[in-house]
Amino acid sequence: MSGRRTLIAGGTLVSSTATTPTDVLVEDERVVALLAPGTEITADERIDATGCYVLPGGVDVHTHMEMPFGGTEASDTFETGTRAAAFGGTTTIVDFVVQRAGEVVERALETWHTKAAGNCAIDYGFHMILGGVDEDSLKAMDSLVAHEGISSFKLFMAYPGVFYSDDGQILRAMQRATDNGATIMMHAENGIAIDVLVQQALAAGDTDPVYHGLTRPAELEAEAVNRAIALAKVAGGTPLYVVHVSASQALERIAAERTTGANVFAETCPQYLYLTLEDHLGAPGFEGAKYACSTPLRSKHERHAADLWQGLRTDDLAVVSTDHCPFCFNDQKQLGLGDFSKIPNGMGGVEHRMDLVHQGVVDGKLSLQRWVETCSTTPARMFGMYPRKGSVAPGSDADIVIYDPTATTRISAQTHHMNVDYSAFEGFELTGGVRTVMSRGRVIVDRGTYSGTTSHGQFVRRGLSQYLR
Repeated sequence: MSGRRTLIAGGTLVSSTATTPTDVLVEDERVVALLAPGTEITADERIDATGCYVLPGGVDVHTHMEMPFGGTEASDTFETGTRAAAFGGTTTIVDFVVQRAGEVVERALETWHTKAAGNCAIDYGFHMILGGVDEDSLKAMDSLVAHEGISSFKLFMAYPGVFYSDDGQILRAMQRATDNGATIMMHAENGIAIDVLVQQALAAGDTDPVYHGLTRPAELEAEAVNRAIALAKVAGGTPLYVVHVSASQALERIAAERTTGANVFAETCPQYLYLTLEDHLGAPGFEGAKYACSTPLRSKHERHAADLWQGLRTDDLAVVSTDHCPFCFNDQKQLGLGDFSKIPNGMGGVEHRMDLVHQGVVDGKLSLQRWVETCSTTPARMFGMYPRKGSVAPGSDADIVIYDPTATTRISAQTHHMNVDYSAFEGFELTGGVRTVMSRGRVIVDRGTYSGTTSHGQFVRRGLSQYLR
């Protein structure tokens, strides 16, 4: 017996490979048919997408809802963060469970399931941060891959004393991932050297937010990327995914390794495409604290942003995610007044990723297909969710965005839906905007009105990466 049918008619379907006028038929939670425009068919509801793009819902594989960091906690809950994501055309997130040294991995996972279950407007999955690599956590890696739908593990070369893993721990985790098929995600910065530079800056009285960036130079990102690549080789060719790449030098090393056919992949984030060390992190007074994130914003006097856009075109950067980890300027960011090293690292962006990257299409930096590929299809493939996610095709979840390329989107803290008291992209005026968002066949946002529920989102059990070469 057939279920409720919705026909999305008159739009242009944009996939990672083609742009074609197509009508889309949805039945209950799934896409059931792609039809020639104007095909006569019976449906319970017809959504007119004339003049709009129809694309798979965005997949943001790097978010930190309710993450404890720097003596506080990210200001977006799973409820507020996933609702904001929905407004921005993202229909799936993959968040990070945090396991600290000495903590049982499975217990950390239970904590995050408790935080998220029944509190998400959209579907969600989990990566696992391994803050303590030991025999127990290595065994847990096998269990999570086999039984829990978690197939990616994040390690840190930064933040000594918090999340940091030394090279021996990284190698052991990579060896285990090589055996069980998991992907290792790497925060690649030389944290030991950075800590020296931080202490030297503070001793010299250099306490302003801009020194957050100046003490995390591009060379230390590139060095850590190089080391991660070498360790993955030694571990037998572990799939390596470098998170939040910001520096030309780091990208150059990734691109060189990819020419050998190695399974080395990377993402960047909108902040590195649009914001700069001088104009944002170096803003007068303490304003720069709003833009403290790691890896840091880079200099506008160098080629970093241009090289990142190029990397997105060439697939040396496969994904655009957000590293969404907001902290309010009042109370939270101000913990670092007089000491930049105490500023909670992170900013909000989950609501604006699709629009910001679409602006790259408008500006001639990316194709429409590449926009969809980097923001939806490849993230789903990279982390074992395709074709359920990242695709508008028969059998896929009906996670669909109707996007109006003629709309104007103005970004402001006064109008955004993230639970943070400022916008890193305040005042940006972008061409294009999300009109309608469907999550598993249900319209949850339409023309700026939210009609979703916090109980709608479901946990996505992920398989192994489908993007390996």
